[in-house]
Amino acid sequence: MTAMNRGGRSGKGVAVAKRRGAGTETGAGTSTGAGPGPGGSGAGRAERRTDPASTAPAAGRREVRLLLAPLAACLVIAAPVVLLDSVPPLVMLLLIGPLLACVRLGVRHTLVVCCWSAALGLLMGWGDGTLLTGTFVVDWSWLLFGCALTVYTARQRDRLTRTLAHVREVARVTQEVILRPVSRTLEGTRVCTRYYSAVRESAVGGDLYDVAVTPYGLRVLVGDVRGHGLEALRLTAETIAGFRELAYTTADLTTLVDRLDARLGPDLGPEDFVTALLAEFAPGEVRLVNCGHPAPLRAGHRIELLEPSCSTTPLGLSPDPRQYRVRLQPGDRLLLYTDGLAEARDPTGAPFPLLGEAALALREPLPEDALHSLYARLVAHTGASPADDVALVLCQPTDRRAAAHAQVP
Repeated sequence: MTAMNRGGRSGKGVAVAKRRGAGTETGAGTSTGAGPGPGGSGAGRAERRTDPASTAPAAGRREVRLLLAPLAACLVIAAPVVLLDSVPPLVMLLLIGPLLACVRLGVRHTLVVCCWSAALGLLMGWGDGTLLTGTFVVDWSWLLFGCALTVYTARQRDRLTRTLAHVREVARVTQEVILRPVSRTLEGTRVCTRYYSAVRESAVGGDLYDVAVTPYGLRVLVGDVRGHGLEALRLTAETIAGFRELAYTTADLTTLVDRLDARLGPDLGPEDFVTALLAEFAPGEVRLVNCGHPAPLRAGHRIELLEPSCSTTPLGLSPDPRQYRVRLQPGDRLLLYTDGLAEARDPTGAPFPLLGEAALALREPLPEDALHSLYARLVAHTGASPADDVALVLCQPTDRRAAAHAQVP
C-alpha cells in the first residue's frame, strides 16, 4: 500500500505543490464502436438502475399512504364542528388538506382532497346551521379559491418534475456517451468495466477510462481528474476525447502521453491536473505508462502491484513519461482502478486492504462477477457508499493469445 500511495495520493499532493510553485489535478467508451451491444456490454449500468415494473406497486402504496394524511387532517378539523355544537365552524382550516396534498401528490390526488375538503365544508355549515348565511358563503368561497390554487400548484410541480426527469435522462445518456460500459473481448483481451459515482445524481464524476482498438494494439486509459462537479466532468470529456483522437495516430505510449499533455495544458487551471495510466496489450505482455496514478494490479499465480521503476507527474504538469513492460501468463488478469478504491477507509480510518480483498474477489471466474464482488467488499469495508468515485477496468488476455506468446524467451 505504501508503494501504491506514492503513485496515487502522494502523487496528487506533489502535483498540487508543483503547479502552485509554477504559478501557473458507467462501462468505458471504446473508440472502435465497442460500446454497449447485444452481448450485454451495458451490464455496468444495470447495477445502477431498477425495473420500473417492479417498483410500480411500491410507488402506488406510497401514494395511497400520502393521500390518507390530508384526507384525515380535513376529517379531524370537520368532525368536532359536526358532532359538537359548541365548536365554532372554521371552514378555512380545511385548506390544510389541499395544501398538504399539493406539496407531495399529483394533480389528480390533490383534486380528490379538494373535493373532500369542499364537501366537509358544506357538512360543517349544515351541522352548525349556518349553511345559508352570508358569512359561511364567503368562507366557503375562499376555501374553493384556495383549493383551485393548490390544484394549479400541483400541476406546475408535476410539470417541473417531468422536465427535471427529462433533463436528468438527457444528462445520463450524455454521461454514458463519455463513459460507455464495456463487457466484451477486444483484440484477444476480455475487457470489463465498472464505474461508481460518489454523486447520486450523476453517472460520471472526476474518474475516467476509455478503451481503443488501434493499429498498435488494444489500448486502455484510466485516469482521475482533480476535483468534482461540472469542471471535473468537462476535463474528463476533454481527456477522453484527446485519447480517442491520439490513440490511433501515435505509435508509442510515451509520445501519446506527451501529445495528450500538450493538448490538455491550455484547458487546465492553475491547480488542475489529471493522473493517468495507459496500457497497451501485446501477445504475452502489457506495456504501461504511469503518470502519477495508482499502480495496476496483476492477479495470477500471485497478486502484486505493478509499480513503475520511476514515477512521473500527472498530465498538465509536464510529465516525463517512461514505458515499462510486464509479462502476462495464461490466466493472468490486470486490474486498473482509481484512488477511490486504493484510498478508501472505514469509519475508524483503517485503509481498504486492496491486495487481500482483490485476491479474493478476482477468484470469481467471470470478470463481471469479480468486479461486482470487489466493489461489494469495498462497500462492506467503508460501511456505506465510498465518498470518492471508483472506476474499475479488468483486462484478461484470452488463454489462446497468451499461450501463443508464452513460448517466446
